[in-house]
Amino acid sequence: MILRIEQDHNRFKQIVRGRIKKDLKKYISSGELIGRKGKDLISIPLPQINIPQFIYGQKQTGGVGQGDGAVGTVLGAGEAEGDGKGQAGNAPGAHILEVDISLDELAEMLGEELELPEIKPRGRKNIMSTKDRYTGISRYGPESLRHFKRTYKETLKRTISTGTYRPDAPILIPIRQDKRFRSWKSAVMPQANAAILYMMDVSGSMGEEQKEIVRIESFWIDTWLRHHYKGVEIRYIIHDAEAREVDRDTFYHTRESGGTVISAAYKLCARIMETEYPPDEWNIYALHFSDGDNWSQGDTEECITLLKEKMLPRVNLFCYGQVESPYGTGQFLVDLKETYADDERVALSKIENKDGIYQSIKDFLGRGR
Repeated sequence: MILRIEQDHNRFKQIVRGRIKKDLKKYISSGELIGRKGKDLISIPLPQINIPQFIYGQKQTGGVGQGDGAVGTVLGAGEAEGDGKGQAGNAPGAHILEVDISLDELAEMLGEELELPEIKPRGRKNIMSTKDRYTGISRYGPESLRHFKRTYKETLKRTISTGTYRPDAPILIPIRQDKRFRSWKSAVMPQANAAILYMMDVSGSMGEEQKEIVRIESFWIDTWLRHHYKGVEIRYIIHDAEAREVDRDTFYHTRESGGTVISAAYKLCARIMETEYPPDEWNIYALHFSDGDNWSQGDTEECITLLKEKMLPRVNLFCYGQVESPYGTGQFLVDLKETYADDERVALSKIENKDGIYQSIKDFLGRGR
């Protein structure tokens, strides 16, 4: 039987969920949630939602039924504080509630709002993990797994049936036959793992606004992929004319200058996949963000060759997001579309500004790969 308060709590949770989904596009296009992220939960500010609560008045302040009075005394209006000359306001008060939801719930809302298909891990060998589950009660086991309630019941039944139970001194001492222990069963479960390799152009034409777009979009992609895989490893590669692997903080805050040689990043990415992530054990996602201004057409042709021979045979999905920049030509996206427009393993997206993040996520994740 569900208690009334549980029904009210569940209804409130549905209201909160509906309000988050209603404003999800706004949250997606801003970096507000990234700063509110905890280990497993994320804090979301929701305006205009009130939690009902009691408000208590001050004690001994008078009122009906309090203080001196006689039968027939007329009760007049209380005196208001202030001079009464203030003007009435016509704007509602701002009520902001901070709610915590899990990243899994956030991923579910993202999938519902963008109508994203569930990801099916590639039909290859998955890493197997052993998980112990408590499934019953046994008469034998270690003291650390003794079931207190079951042991108490057995002791009580034995003392009552043998006539040794004393209600005036209800001291129960279990013997070996009374003890009950939790029993478990080991189950071997497949554990699909994913590796995400982010690549970003940090040449002089990629400014802070472009990097912020990459940071926001990466957060939502991480959230969606972690929802589908038990284990996720993330690697970061930055490049201008050269490429190198860095940590997360460096990836989002590096300031570089110089030209752009995209093939340098693809070579490093391919080498990492080949040496550390066998495709029969990992679901691999490679994502590249740039303004599309490559050094030369010859290097673009080398990138296409690297994709075809080294990267696409290994990945679930390769995503290229072209971030609009006043300094970039955008030619790289055009070249990729000409070659891979019909390839299910390749997702291409043009991101003009933060408002374009919403559609870009759908472009990348809408294939269910």
